[in-house]
Amino acid sequence: MGPRLLQINVTANWGSHGRIAEDIALGAQKEGWTTAMAYGRHMTPSAQHLFRVGSRFDVYRHVAETRLFDRHGLASVAPTKALVSYIGDYNPDIIHLHNIHGYYLNYPLLFDFLKSWGGPVVWTLHDCWPFTGHCAYFEYAHCDRWKTLCHDCPEKRSYPKSSLIDNSTANYNLKRHYFRLIKDRLTLVPVSSWLAGIAGQSFLSDCRCEVIHNGIDTDQFSPCAQKDTDPRIVLGVASVWDGRKGLDDFCKLARLLPDGYRIVLIGLSRKQIKSLPQGILGLERTADVAELARWYSRASVFVNPTKEDTFPTTNIEALASGTPVVTYRSGGAPETIGSGTGIVVGKDDVNALAGAVLRITDSAGIYTPDACRQRALQYYRRQRCCSDYLDLYRRILAL
Repeated sequence: MGPRLLQINVTANWGSHGRIAEDIALGAQKEGWTTAMAYGRHMTPSAQHLFRVGSRFDVYRHVAETRLFDRHGLASVAPTKALVSYIGDYNPDIIHLHNIHGYYLNYPLLFDFLKSWGGPVVWTLHDCWPFTGHCAYFEYAHCDRWKTLCHDCPEKRSYPKSSLIDNSTANYNLKRHYFRLIKDRLTLVPVSSWLAGIAGQSFLSDCRCEVIHNGIDTDQFSPCAQKDTDPRIVLGVASVWDGRKGLDDFCKLARLLPDGYRIVLIGLSRKQIKSLPQGILGLERTADVAELARWYSRASVFVNPTKEDTFPTTNIEALASGTPVVTYRSGGAPETIGSGTGIVVGKDDVNALAGAVLRITDSAGIYTPDACRQRALQYYRRQRCCSDYLDLYRRILAL
């Protein structure tokens, strides 16, 4: 009988984090592990046993408590008690946390249990929520209060939104207390070196830390279409377009690019599409991976003017599709790019974005589809990501 793995995430085999967890489970199963996933909301069929934490009604109650009192992660008492009971029955050898925020889990109850349970815990940091008093990202707000003690949160109205109360100081102190209960048995896995550096300045700084970059399916994302040349496509993709993702910067970029270029943005709402300026084609979010891969392949350049991001998966999907990337020097975004595969420019410098687009399209033989594809295959294949996690598990368990 092989080791038993339990993963906990807000979604199961849905969205980027849920698919990463599913890939890890599939890799573990091939090596004889038993795997299970506890999740809060949103799922697609999975190869592992699923345990849902709470119900839709429990999620609504958690949202209400967050909106009214800024106590995200402190509701869902009964669902978390049921999860703790399930973990006791399942008896895992290792527990792997992903996003434990998302309106479904009570973290004090969970970490009290993890302390008494006594086994090893791996926690993938997909964002900054584990060490702030409120937000998942703070770079856009130019805030560094999380280094010492959160207060007067400038991101109170961002996810997880609080409409009335700022409870960031109390939240910060609670997280610092509970998350450090298991610091001697906790391994943090930031998805970028940038995030590892940030976590190293937080109250989690004395936890073991090991970076594992996200991986993607490089069979699904591959050069599957010819590049459009008349006009050249400048592509942008996001699940939600807002100021943080740089939608306004694309509108400015459209005015700077000469004739012969067309901006295509995927993931917009219908309202956003109606308000786009001339020169930008807006499309709604697609669940068709093959269609998305074709757009990546057709583009001459992928532009990601993100203002804050831990490690943008869209960048590596573009590279795997043979398309060079232009991105801001923001968060972990620059780590995705290597020599001959893209250009990093200063944050908020739209003129530099435009210059980088022209430089790439005018530099024949330098930013090639082959170079982009090879970088994705070398560093960002999902098989490598899964292998790194399994190797980490084995070292922790001394298998």
